[in-house]
Amino acid sequence: MSETTYADDIRNLGDQIVGLTLKQAKELSDYLKDEHGIEPAAGGAVVMAAPADSGPAAAVEQTEFDVVMTSFGDAKLNVVKIVKNITGASLMDAKKLVEGVPAKIKEAVSKEEAEKVKKELEEAGATVELK
Repeated sequence: MSETTYADDIRNLGDQIVGLTLKQAKELSDYLKDEHGIEPAAGGAVVMAAPADSGPAAAVEQTEFDVVMTSFGDAKLNVVKIVKNITGASLMDAKKLVEGVPAKIKEAVSKEEAEKVKKELEEAGATVELK
């Protein structure tokens, strides 16, 4: 087996990252997202954002969307009922989800499904974003 060698600066950076507290790791994640457009992937790996001028790759259309409720509005009970129906969660879990805004109601769904869920929630009085 061959042993991989790493430059000292890479080792030091890796050791610093491993030594972060949970709060520091969250702050680092937020910084990378806000300042550099880098978001963690579902498995925890880092996904690099494409450069602004990446030619044909930049024209790729987003195919999966997250439905994020940012406000439940004045009709919280109606929104809770809709969230319960959409997610299949218990009434109590749906209520907790609604009260925890901003909250992801659906993750990685098609554009059609995301638009449908958004419409249902908005008709109930919620404010919703697709990301």
